[in-house]
Amino acid sequence: MRTSHGLVGGFSAAILLSALVVIASFWTLRQVEESAAVRTHTNAVINSADDLLSAVKDAESDQHGYSAAGDGSLVRPYGVQHERIRDSLKNLQEITLVGAARQHLDALAPLIDAKLAFMSTVIELRRSQGVAQALALDRGGEGRRLMDSIRAEIGSFDSIEVDVLKQREAEFQASMRRLFFIVITTTVLVLLLALGFAYLIFRETRQQLKNLVHLKTQHLLELQDQTNRQLQQSNNTLRDSEEKLAVTLNSIGDAVIATDAEARVTRINPVAEQLTGWLQADAAGRPVQEIFRIINQETREPATIPVMDTLANGTVQGLANHTLLISCDGNERAIADSCAPIRNRDNQVVGAVLVFRDVSEEYAAQQTLRDSAAQIQTILNTVVDGIVTIHARGGMVETMNPSAERMFGYSAAELAGKNFSLLIPELDPDQREGSLEYYSPSDEARASGLGREVVGRRKNGSIFPLEIAVSEMWLGGQRYFTGILRDITARKQAEEALQKAGALQSAIFNSANFSSIATDAKGVIQIFNVGAERMLGYAAAEVMNKITPADISDPREVIARAEALSVELGTPITPGFEALVFKASRGIEDIYELTYIRKDGSRFPAVVSVTALRDAENAIIGYLLIGTDNTARKQAEDSLL
Repeated sequence: MRTSHGLVGGFSAAILLSALVVIASFWTLRQVEESAAVRTHTNAVINSADDLLSAVKDAESDQHGYSAAGDGSLVRPYGVQHERIRDSLKNLQEITLVGAARQHLDALAPLIDAKLAFMSTVIELRRSQGVAQALALDRGGEGRRLMDSIRAEIGSFDSIEVDVLKQREAEFQASMRRLFFIVITTTVLVLLLALGFAYLIFRETRQQLKNLVHLKTQHLLELQDQTNRQLQQSNNTLRDSEEKLAVTLNSIGDAVIATDAEARVTRINPVAEQLTGWLQADAAGRPVQEIFRIINQETREPATIPVMDTLANGTVQGLANHTLLISCDGNERAIADSCAPIRNRDNQVVGAVLVFRDVSEEYAAQQTLRDSAAQIQTILNTVVDGIVTIHARGGMVETMNPSAERMFGYSAAELAGKNFSLLIPELDPDQREGSLEYYSPSDEARASGLGREVVGRRKNGSIFPLEIAVSEMWLGGQRYFTGILRDITARKQAEEALQKAGALQSAIFNSANFSSIATDAKGVIQIFNVGAERMLGYAAAEVMNKITPADISDPREVIARAEALSVELGTPITPGFEALVFKASRGIEDIYELTYIRKDGSRFPAVVSVTALRDAENAIIGYLLIGTDNTARKQAEDSLL
């Protein structure tokens, strides 16, 4: 009877314990299911955020392509594209349950509106004004700044959701540990109860107890197996989420470095590995300033890393211009950067994400463009010739350089939009056809390498001769002519002077009243004019390149002149041609008398003027001896005596 009471009491205790175990197990399983549901929902939120970022990127890529190529097929209809992005944002706002993450969505909404408005403005500008204006706006930095801000907000949103996912995973693991503890505890208690029953009953109840233990153990094992399967599924889901996050970071074209609250690196994507020279395995756990080394390009001083301000103030930061990133192998790259905080579910800053990119080629291209523009402007401002840009259709003046302003007396502003015929009256002011041949020179001028000669008119009404050469160019889809104008007033005057000088020279060298003898620097005769032939009886061919003027002069007088110069100047003078031109070679005006000897041997007195001939460097290249027959004067002097 006592055994029956004990058995009944034991069964009652076993039933009560089993009930408690079942209740605790179902409660724990409920928590496991709730944790799994939260993880699934969090993964869906992260995927929706990634879809939203992809949609904005697609829209931006289409806008870039249309701005550069003008291909309308690259731009989806505005309403559909914008509605898709806004629907994605609205859906994300509806399914997001974490308050801290919703704050980033609230900050993201105006950024996306601004980005969509900016892309619409670029597209409309491309359609209305052309590629140059659209590309100028697109590359101005506003679109990039908005996109960087959108990436930062979505990155912060994802970080919060990942933190929530990790917290749920921790709760799930805790529930599993509780379940495992309950199972183990229950098993131990059941075993102890079975031992108690063994003392109360013998063989009959022992078999029943074994069966009961077996059934309970089987049930618990099945329950544990089910729990293990759920845990494995949850782990797979978490691993998939982490892989998606890794794929997202690895597919981003910008470099990304994530840190914890102590500014230690937690994640670095392949682009950041390439730019910094650090691998993920080596960089993890190191201070970010060791991985991300930056200096000011101009001062070469270390620059402040924006991560520090972001962690301290919880605000988005960016780098100043002219910042260089120094990789671990010493390479330097110009970069653009932004940094955003990573917050947990309590809105506390638990890290920072640093997004940067290599802008060395962009800076180099911009500098090359600026240098080229400065060089062209310097050339235009310093060139002597006037340069005028003319719109092909209608011949309207677009630009003119300072030389053209000085040439015509107009400022560039005064002539902008005026017809080119205002400067060159002989050109047709209508000029309807815009033909390059209209400005071209004649065939004869073109063959001689000259431009077309025209008459220019200054602002004060005066006219002057011009030479014009015109070439064609295309700019922004518009056809223009570039005219190079040269004031040929001085050339015309020089041509007239040369004509007069040529006539005068011809008259001098063809005159029979005086002899003109020109020599080279050594004194050999090169020119022997008509007067010299008449006076001396030689033909020019008989003396040119053969003798010096000393050879047709009285040798005694040449010797006497050399001796007199030696005494006068205190230096020995060699008798011969040197004695005749010594003073002229020293820049002294020299006129002397001597006796010329004709070809037939007869003599006559002559007065000779000697001039040294010099080149552009003032070196003597020859001498000119102009002589007149002095016979009549000598006879007159003798008659007076």
